Amino acid sequence: MKNMFGRNFIVRGLIKNENFRKFTTNQRPPPVMPSCDYKPKQYEGPDFDTVQKIKEKHIVPCIKQYYKEPLLLHEGHMQWLFDHNGRRYLDMFSGIVTVSAGHCHPKVTKETKDQIDKLWHTTNIYLHPKLYEYAEKLTAKLPGNLKVAYFVNSGSEANDLAMLITRIYTGNFDIISFRNAYHGLSPYSMGMTALSFSRHDVPSALGIHHAMNPDVYRGLWGGAHCRDSPVQTDRKCDCAEGKCQAADRYYEQLEEVFMYSLAPSKVAALFAESIQGVGGTVQFPKGFLKKAYELVRSNGGLCVADEVQTGFGRTGDYFWGFESHEVIPDIVTMAKGIGNGYPLAAVVTTPEISQALGHAFHFNTFGGNPVACTAGMATLEVIEEEGLQKNSKIVGTYLLEELAKLRDEFAYVGDVRGKGLMIGVDLVKNKATREPIAAKHFADIWEDCKDMGVLLGRGGMNGNVIRIKPPMCVTKQDADFTVQVLRTALEKFTEKCEKCKTS
Repeated sequence: MKNMFGRNFIVRGLIKNENFRKFTTNQRPPPVMPSCDYKPKQYEGPDFDTVQKIKEKHIVPCIKQYYKEPLLLHEGHMQWLFDHNGRRYLDMFSGIVTVSAGHCHPKVTKETKDQIDKLWHTTNIYLHPKLYEYAEKLTAKLPGNLKVAYFVNSGSEANDLAMLITRIYTGNFDIISFRNAYHGLSPYSMGMTALSFSRHDVPSALGIHHAMNPDVYRGLWGGAHCRDSPVQTDRKCDCAEGKCQAADRYYEQLEEVFMYSLAPSKVAALFAESIQGVGGTVQFPKGFLKKAYELVRSNGGLCVADEVQTGFGRTGDYFWGFESHEVIPDIVTMAKGIGNGYPLAAVVTTPEISQALGHAFHFNTFGGNPVACTAGMATLEVIEEEGLQKNSKIVGTYLLEELAKLRDEFAYVGDVRGKGLMIGVDLVKNKATREPIAAKHFADIWEDCKDMGVLLGRGGMNGNVIRIKPPMCVTKQDADFTVQVLRTALEKFTEKCEKCKTS
């Protein structure tokens, strides 16, 4: 700038031009992406148009891609993705919170390839070592008596199985989940998913009750001291130190479900995410889940922690999200980051509860597959060896605090929340009413971020929450770039809105 225009020119511009911010934003070069030494291979697949034609002809139309012009991705390396033209993107959504250690992490890749050369598949009707080695290492990461694992292929399958176990073990049928929860889309688990856009008009919620969601930002109660996050909501809070009034109020609503909707002492289970993922990174008030667990158990039920998105160190302080709530569940379901993108999931419970499955034949052909277990074990080792849980805390906290500055700076950022690298940015039309931003306006910001090289997720009931859940190997430089890109997109959107108002 100095060589092109000279310092005095800039000073005069600041004094004379009332639209200086607009001038600088329009002229400012896009944020500079952090460097990467990795060179992707030349793309050799079908061209973009051919892929689109095949998709239209042979893939069910319900499978839709992000962005107006979908990305054709063909290679990944750690936190980076490359499209068919070789363009690099910073992946801040990690394949929907699935790539925990990094795309094609060298150790996970090598060990998985080595296993493929030895044995692809037998099913667990025979003994094969990887299943048992992995089961021992995985259950060692869980507290209490959570020592028995059943391996499946996806989070929906894991939650299906957990539902079955709770009903068989307790002899009860009714299950409780929370509004705004996402527990899968299989016909069985769909019943617990309380987001209308994810529900088909088929019988799927027999015996399922959706309790009021304890959301301290959009719910009836909550304020500036209610959630376990480096960044709090800006709502007024009257809570005394160490006691959350919002937790008490939401607990009363849960009690009413027991009072009006359940037979006395006849609940099979409560399912809860430690932080709601698809629902928009919603955090429960401090102390709520602990009281909820006590209520469920006093009525004969089991407590199930859905760790599909929050497990494996992502939230930073603990390996499992439920630990931040100071609870130990009866069953834990896990998937996504468990295998760094390989189809793998698990249900872990106690030896006593696991006996319930022995009443009849139960079998999963691909559950505990040798390659899947190898990928899972290598991923677990990488998380430990490379300190990815600690990195999630350090980089995640830094990123949250930087994103909070955007909330203070822009009228369209209503809330920033999360823990570790499980982060949400709630975009609003009006901060006072918390009315969600319009879908088309969200898309403007979201698409702009993609065009500058950052891939972000989308969530919330109204699709207005930016979901930031990157591979846990991301750096502070990546965090800075993400914030710079989002700031630039918000500036551009703000100027566009201001121009519309005056034109």
